[in-house]
Amino acid sequence: MKNVYCSLFGHDYEVSKKVTYHVKEYKCKHCKSEMTIDGHGKFIPLTPKFKEINAVLNRIHTKRLERSQKMFLVSS
Repeated sequence: MKNVYCSLFGHDYEVSKKVTYHVKEYKCKHCKSEMTIDGHGKFIPLTPKFKEINAVLNRIHTKRLERSQKMFLVSS
């Protein structure tokens, strides 16, 4: 029944995870299909390969944010 709704009206994606400022993961409210944004800004299915890529991007992003926060606190 959930897939019928998406077939008729289209998916209703909401942000499920913010990886970086520009890259996010999305999940359909009805059928639970997952999508993400690739390097070209296109909406693509979230495969295990892209889950791993997003995890690495998230780790790098958070480390940079932490490092910049430490530098800001030290210079203040």
